[in-house]
Amino acid sequence: MNSDHSEAPGTPSSGDAHPAPPFADLTPERVLDALDSVLLPLGERTDGRMLPLNSYENRVYQVGMEDGPPVVAKFYRPHRWSDQAILEEHAFVAELYRREIPAVPARVFDGTSLHRFDGFRFSIFERRGGRAPDIDRSDTLEWLGRFIGRIHAVGGIEPYRERPTLDIQSFGYEPREFLLTHGFVPRDVREAYETVVKMALEGVERCFERAGDITPIRLHGDCHPSNVLWTDAGPHFVDFDDSRMGPAIQDLWLLLPGERAEASRALGDLLAGYEDFCDFEPRELHLVEALRTLRLIHYAAWLARRWDDPAFPAAFPWFNTQRYWEDRILELREQVGAMEEGPLWPV
Repeated sequence: MNSDHSEAPGTPSSGDAHPAPPFADLTPERVLDALDSVLLPLGERTDGRMLPLNSYENRVYQVGMEDGPPVVAKFYRPHRWSDQAILEEHAFVAELYRREIPAVPARVFDGTSLHRFDGFRFSIFERRGGRAPDIDRSDTLEWLGRFIGRIHAVGGIEPYRERPTLDIQSFGYEPREFLLTHGFVPRDVREAYETVVKMALEGVERCFERAGDITPIRLHGDCHPSNVLWTDAGPHFVDFDDSRMGPAIQDLWLLLPGERAEASRALGDLLAGYEDFCDFEPRELHLVEALRTLRLIHYAAWLARRWDDPAFPAAFPWFNTQRYWEDRILELREQVGAMEEGPLWPV
């Protein structure tokens, strides 16, 4: 790993002790017992079958039922969100569902959608299948745009009060400082990383200045293709765990391909559907590459913060290698140029 580290990667340089892995005690038996604590009083019984689903931030399982289809149980990472923030997200998704927008709400039992068992917090959802959307198709993008427009029309009605806003401080400066002060960036590339991340954040600041005063709304927050499941009836949106306040373009740019010409075409398709239900502020186009830059910085720090979770070294063995940081430096240099190039369309 990193020769700078006298301790395992991720250990604060102050010498703080490692916290216990957050899900070490979440055994299969405890997962089933947790669900039974909620479902058995209602006459619903699990059948012992359990399939882990792809999730690193939380732990998510498909659990079989004796009568009826499987359910999905999400066990929340301790200390990430307050109870109030989780319930606020649940309320937003439930509001979308009531308005016939295809989102998957947490089920409510005994008046609440958030439950506790042996120190873990969890929620239960209906299982919804589907495949990845074909975002190379114009009609698929327009369809997605219509539903994202409907989500944003609801998201703009009132703000979140418990969840944060996507901003430069929380997604840029703070993660940068975490990476540098906790010794993740190797000594021989540290100066290059510090230089390029400073240039990148200055570019982000200029993009936000060009965009001007943007009104944040409640967002999905992580609306990439893996969080959209497609069926013959169209899309439905899952995993609002990263939902927060922010600019509308955040839920659109993650669906765009990497090449500039293709991204411009795809954005036109998305907005053709989006503006059927929600007005789009063109000045937000200044933020596409800025938000991409913030996501790159934030993602590296997210991996670093989670490195004490055994699931992360197993799933991301390439993180914190010399090659990893060299690639991040190159990536951020490219982003500095992309931000200077300007928005996909004239504003």
